[in-house]
Amino acid sequence: MQCPNCKDKDLVSVMTQQGVEVDFCPQCEGIWLDKDEIYHFTKIPTYLKSKIEEAVKLQKPSSRLSPFSGKPMVELPLLEGEINIDYCPESEGIWLDKDEINKLPVIKANVQIDTGIFSKEKVSISKILFPLPNLAFRSGMVLFGMYALLTLFLIILVELTKIPASLALIAGIIVATIHFLLGPFLMDLSLKFLFKMRWVGPADLPANLSNFINKVCNDNKIKFPRMGIILDGSPNAFTYGHHPNNARIVITQGLLDLLNEEESEAVIAHEIGHVVHWDMLIMTLAQLVPLILYYIYRTLIRIRSRGRDKSAPYRLLIAISAYILYIISEFIVLWFSRTREFFADRFSGEVTGNPNNLASALVKIGYGLAGDDTRKIDTKQKDRRDTLNAVEPMGIFDSKTAKILAVSGYAGPIKMGGAVDKEKLKDAAKWDLWNPWATYYELQSTHPLIAKRLKFLSNQSSVLGKEPYIEFNERKPESYWDDFLVDLVIKVLPFVAFIIGAALYFIKQETFLLGLGLFIFGSAYLMQILFSYPGFDFAQMNIKGLLKKIKVSAVRPVPCIIRGKIIGRGIPGLIFSEDFVMQDETGIIFLDYRQPLGVFNFLFGLLRAAKYINQDTEITGWYRRSPIPYIEIKKLKVGDKESTCFVYNVKLFFSVLVIIFGFLISMTILFK
Repeated sequence: MQCPNCKDKDLVSVMTQQGVEVDFCPQCEGIWLDKDEIYHFTKIPTYLKSKIEEAVKLQKPSSRLSPFSGKPMVELPLLEGEINIDYCPESEGIWLDKDEINKLPVIKANVQIDTGIFSKEKVSISKILFPLPNLAFRSGMVLFGMYALLTLFLIILVELTKIPASLALIAGIIVATIHFLLGPFLMDLSLKFLFKMRWVGPADLPANLSNFINKVCNDNKIKFPRMGIILDGSPNAFTYGHHPNNARIVITQGLLDLLNEEESEAVIAHEIGHVVHWDMLIMTLAQLVPLILYYIYRTLIRIRSRGRDKSAPYRLLIAISAYILYIISEFIVLWFSRTREFFADRFSGEVTGNPNNLASALVKIGYGLAGDDTRKIDTKQKDRRDTLNAVEPMGIFDSKTAKILAVSGYAGPIKMGGAVDKEKLKDAAKWDLWNPWATYYELQSTHPLIAKRLKFLSNQSSVLGKEPYIEFNERKPESYWDDFLVDLVIKVLPFVAFIIGAALYFIKQETFLLGLGLFIFGSAYLMQILFSYPGFDFAQMNIKGLLKKIKVSAVRPVPCIIRGKIIGRGIPGLIFSEDFVMQDETGIIFLDYRQPLGVFNFLFGLLRAAKYINQDTEITGWYRRSPIPYIEIKKLKVGDKESTCFVYNVKLFFSVLVIIFGFLISMTILFK
């Protein structure tokens, strides 16, 4: 887009202090705001909206051309002519000259432009392959460290509780052996009875895929894996087994329908990478440590004391320690899993010779998991099951983070060979790469962040002399850690207040302190609600503008009004799914319908949700990201019909009730 003022100067995308990307002219320092983007910068958006609507009626011709359409804009006199802004009637975008945005009414803060971050400037991809750690060394160190920790814990357990060493050791070995030996067979049974699945031979696979698998297996001296196809529309692939020569690789029909031949081969190569690297065995061994620790925790908690059992306090202490170590070891296993995903991705890039095929497949799979039903899949195969989530550690994707990609890069129906809007993907990646909340959620995931996987694959493509799939500019305009820390404090505030209140009461067990504890907890909870459900003034927005917002989280939302069409349920095919997927002219997003009691969600999904499908809708709610971008519904309106969610109201009522109750208890005791 070209600057309306300088005419021959291109606009560049820059970040603002509010965490919103805008188009900026480096020469005259003017700003172009897309439709509804201006409301990110206002305290009272409805007031500014009313002033703009009044000014539209008084519009005058302008000599400036719209950066969007190239057609003449109009001038809008705001604040009784005190300021004139240029407005594009076709796109409803606004052009503001230097510093004009700070002269508008009820502006939240001075808008500071970070001119060092130009998303359209050429970003060079390194020609040196990003290093990955030595897989054998890291695997050995992780397994050695975890089992050394487990052994030390078992020794302490025996010494303090006087449980025979043989009992603790035998219990651990039995659990580990059963889990390892029976795991694949239990998965076989699960697939047989819970899924519409069939095992197939090489001749039953597409010829290109069969030949490709045969070649890769011969090159790596392993047997042709047992192949299974799940008749399910959700695109996915995963592997399991004991060792490389009895591996099973299972793919869904949705994956074959969505991807082209090269992309399908790249996904299968990723799964074979897990097989070649012995990930099935190594990840099983790693996962046994938290499993045994949890088994010990549950066993010790269930032992009942008899008579004067002096070991009871020690058992409780050991049980708590086992649970803490269980949580720590779970995070280690997740980190270990993410490391091995990078190796499987790189293996795929090496054997296919084109890492871009896997990158493209990952993007398209993200669309499929988001519920795009426009793909060429037989209607009977479109039902999707949450039970597929059980195989995510050895799968191609984490379904939760895949959905982020889907809503952020939507550019119309994605079919086999369809294109993806990479500029929107870059916008989505900014949250992945910049916001600390993305790292927080990654720590709880079996797979790395999407943007990181695409970055590594693009680097590998560059090293191989190919055009990178996507190029990210990772220079952050600010750290975002200050906002993250504030969000984190707000998130844990009620929990901390509850602990303080409980401690006050149990120290002396006085009624006054009970009331004081309730007052502290209610006040903290009220603060969290007021922060997490801001404002009675909801700004008119569009999905594209929301997805460009960096400073957003599950705790820090954006109050908004969105108009569009509901195109499906949150879980396609599930007749009682109460959530929705919504589309406007700029993208798609998930809608979270939530009532205080789960039974009302179920009844709404079963009895009423279908009536809203394919209807033009107005949604009032709070845009959040955790890490999936979604809008928590406050009010859903279709024509004259309205449906209101009361979670905010109930939370507010509960917090105020606790405050009043705690205050009354304290005052009653104090003045008694």
